[in-house]
Amino acid sequence: MKTASTARGRGAGNIVEFLYRYGTLITIFILVAVFGTMTDSFLSGSNIINILRSISIVTIIATGLTVSLSVGGFDLSVGSAASLANAIVISMFVWHGQNMFVGIAVALAFCIVIGLINAFLVTSFNIQDMLMTLATMFVFQGVALTYTKGATISENMIMPNGDFATGLIPDAFSKLGQVPWIIILMLLVVIAVHVFLNYTKHGRYMYMIGGNPEAAKLSGIAVKKYRLIAYLLSALFAGIGGVILGARVMNAEVNAGAPYLMDAVAAAFIGFSVFGAGKPNAFGTFVGAVLIGILSNGLVMLSVPYYAMDIVKGSVLALALAITYYKRKHA
Repeated sequence: MKTASTARGRGAGNIVEFLYRYGTLITIFILVAVFGTMTDSFLSGSNIINILRSISIVTIIATGLTVSLSVGGFDLSVGSAASLANAIVISMFVWHGQNMFVGIAVALAFCIVIGLINAFLVTSFNIQDMLMTLATMFVFQGVALTYTKGATISENMIMPNGDFATGLIPDAFSKLGQVPWIIILMLLVVIAVHVFLNYTKHGRYMYMIGGNPEAAKLSGIAVKKYRLIAYLLSALFAGIGGVILGARVMNAEVNAGAPYLMDAVAAAFIGFSVFGAGKPNAFGTFVGAVLIGILSNGLVMLSVPYYAMDIVKGSVLALALAITYYKRKHA
């Protein structure tokens, strides 16, 4: 009896292990098959490009979130950082008449300040990263709203004094939000972070800190320094996402980056299980974003109401978390 019971237990364990490693990829193939069968244009080249374009911004933001997760952190302020970067970069053009490089540099500089603030608060006070960045999320969101005065920034907008804005968004800047550049930038970010985390000593140190910060500290690793780097990179990539969002839509809407937070969190946590990584990783995050992009695109093609999308995304995230933490518990 014990032998049969043990064999069944091993068999179930093997199934769970297989699903943990390849479940996300299998799900993607199933969704592609289902949507491809139910809609004529889903598998067309133009739609595949459209899916990649649609996930580019969320992938970049989620990749930054992945870096913060690698040190055991959790940066919930990435959506607000993207909103602020989006507002600043467009305002630099429309309000102040700056060129593309100045506009992008100023926006990313503000995001680096956001990373510094998050890192200081997280490393200086014994408060969970998630709770602290939840607080700063509202602060930075408020800063973005105050800066824009709750208005959409766009060319020829009416200024508070009644005049029209005279600044123009550079044509070269708009290219960043178009195919193929938006997809190329996404892939470059994913590759760069993948190489950094997996093939440099600094990335390995970050994983050690995320796995056991006390042991890492005893090993001589500068834990606070690497947590600082993680939050700087998280805010920087959120800022890049916000800048590219501005290039894509050519304006800065109120809290434009906020909707990307949920998708970024989902993509990052789905990525934990890709190929059994068991840890935050850039490639897995990209695969998670692809899954979410396919879901969203396919549901739109099937005319599912937009207000039901979050039900599906939330369910996918819940499943990803359940698999990840079940695996950790039984590791």
